[in-house]
Amino acid sequence: MKWILKTAVIILLNAAAFTGIAYFFPKFQILGGFGQTLVLAAIFALLNFILKPVLKLILGPVIIFTLGLGLIVVNMLLLYILDSFSKNLSIDGVLTLLYAAVIIGFVNFFIHLIFKKS
Repeated sequence: MKWILKTAVIILLNAAAFTGIAYFFPKFQILGGFGQTLVLAAIFALLNFILKPVLKLILGPVIIFTLGLGLIVVNMLLLYILDSFSKNLSIDGVLTLLYAAVIIGFVNFFIHLIFKKS
């Protein structure tokens, strides 16, 4: 039961982060309302659960060499995959993708800090 709450909080906070990014960065566009944003956040959470460990394993030397900054590349790849497969998300430009990856990375870092303490 606890994992359902954790998953719901992760999806809601990622949806809020997506909404904030779309508000401040005009090249990050989400088509549809908040319901569509929740669907995108759920897909992103699934990508984080399935693909992120694999990408971290593949890019492990890069992550170690850059002292953790390679994790931004992992988040960029996940957002790029989400953008590629979703018709309701449009990320135009590498700089927008970079900023979005950094913001999403911070949000997910704080989510995991909160749940690690509890």
